[in-house]
Amino acid sequence: MLSGDVASTKNLIDLIELVHPWIAAVKTHVDCVDDADVGWKEVISCCQEKGLPIMEDRKFADIGGIAHQQMLKGWNIAGWADAVTAHGISGPDIIDGLQDAWKIAEREGGVVLLAQMSSRGNLVESLLTEHIVKMGTPHKGVIGYIGNGSDPMAITRLRGMIGSEQLILTPGIHPDRGKGGRGQRYGAPDSAVEAGADLVIIGSAIHRASDPVEMAKRCADATRKGLASRASR
Repeated sequence: MLSGDVASTKNLIDLIELVHPWIAAVKTHVDCVDDADVGWKEVISCCQEKGLPIMEDRKFADIGGIAHQQMLKGWNIAGWADAVTAHGISGPDIIDGLQDAWKIAEREGGVVLLAQMSSRGNLVESLLTEHIVKMGTPHKGVIGYIGNGSDPMAITRLRGMIGSEQLILTPGIHPDRGKGGRGQRYGAPDSAVEAGADLVIIGSAIHRASDPVEMAKRCADATRKGLASRASR
């Protein structure tokens, strides 16, 4: 999954056009794009033409009623996002609020709960992971969880908690591993998939590369390697 963290809709569309054969979906932050108010429809159209689902990484965290309004007003996320991310700190009503918004928009979508994070010192992993999984596992609106892509052992623990019915999506992925700015940590795509991730989310490794196409191919190859290794066990 491409994390499209670039500053303009043109740059995002150009990036998707370049790397779409090697990605499965696009993760967005619509409120971080400078000209989203005028160019976002073109981003949506580009993804639809390429058959790429969009996950808006909004990280909803309010009560269910406010999350419901946030989906329908402003950026009208319910009208174009196929999945959204959310914290579980406010309780299960947030899932219902998000799902009800999709119903009003006459669309279907899935909620991805933050069960882990790849940033240094985060409180989710140390305090909330088990509670989030317990809340989300029985809920049909939850399609999966965000896992810690920088820590294969954490991914394996999360897979053990949720079983095989829901997805694990892991940001914090870079084929060269290591550390990024502002406390970000990175793990390798093949290691994350082998540990139990279903989708790896890769952003700066691709959009900051001198050759984004070659980097996207490299990441796709590493992902396939991880899947093959996991399947052979």
